[in-house]
Amino acid sequence: MQLAIAGDLHGQWDQSDHALLELLAPDALLVVGDLSDGTPRIPALLRQLVEEQQLPVACVLGNHDSGKDPSGHILTRQLAALGPLHIGWQLRELHPADPACGPGVTVVGARPGTAGGGFHLSKACTAVFGPLTLDQSVDRIVAAAAGADPALPLVLLAHSGPRGLGSDASDICGRDWKQPSCDWGDQDLAQAIDHIRRRRPLALVVFGHMHHRLRRGAGERRTVVVDRGGTVYLNAACVPRHLVDDAGQALRHFSWAAFDGQGLRSVAHRWYGLDGRLHYQEVLFERTPSTLPMAVEPLPC
Repeated sequence: MQLAIAGDLHGQWDQSDHALLELLAPDALLVVGDLSDGTPRIPALLRQLVEEQQLPVACVLGNHDSGKDPSGHILTRQLAALGPLHIGWQLRELHPADPACGPGVTVVGARPGTAGGGFHLSKACTAVFGPLTLDQSVDRIVAAAAGADPALPLVLLAHSGPRGLGSDASDICGRDWKQPSCDWGDQDLAQAIDHIRRRRPLALVVFGHMHHRLRRGAGERRTVVVDRGGTVYLNAACVPRHLVDDAGQALRHFSWAAFDGQGLRSVAHRWYGLDGRLHYQEVLFERTPSTLPMAVEPLPC
């Protein structure tokens, strides 16, 4: 089972991504939110992708997707445009078209619209989802996960990662845009993870929000953590995800997770040319020695 993962898009999604995904042929696509600043173009493109390629897509919206509209009208429009692709506080099973690629995975969405920082509901989120408490959000995530098939690996999909993974600016959920640096992860997601893992294994937690490239030229963020329980945490927010390298080659970024019959096999950041050629790869996690093509040097996000 091959999962392509698109980090914070911030408007960088177009037909070149669709053509590339057709060449790469992953079994499903996960999108961690911040599609744009509330414009309907990208939700429409994602629905088109599903219809044209029969590619399963699961998405959780981010804080930018409200378009700075406190009334919640733009957020409501985005949710309607995505329809069943949006899985905030919901469960979705993803299965490969070819059974030989494995049994599939179960994906559970975390709280949509989050900007991190513990637990805070924006005016737009309150208008759309109601005056939700931290405990209620935890309960929704845990309840969704309780319906997951125990035979399938479980993946949590969020916009912001959980609290508890470090407080330095360069940590996977560290605040780098304001001093002092601190842990900017979400408390409800952290508590939900704790509850879920008392009942079953959790293979992978995927999120974005904290961009890989740190502010003020301070370097690159740590983008993967493996905790003592064996759960892998992946920050996929490589921004910008469309760029041109020093050789003039147009590139597209996807994070990539591969599963087999034993669970999560590998996680990587990948930069592809528009022809489907893998130009750069940074392998972040491997359960077994990889047979995937390796880059001489990973390209920083």
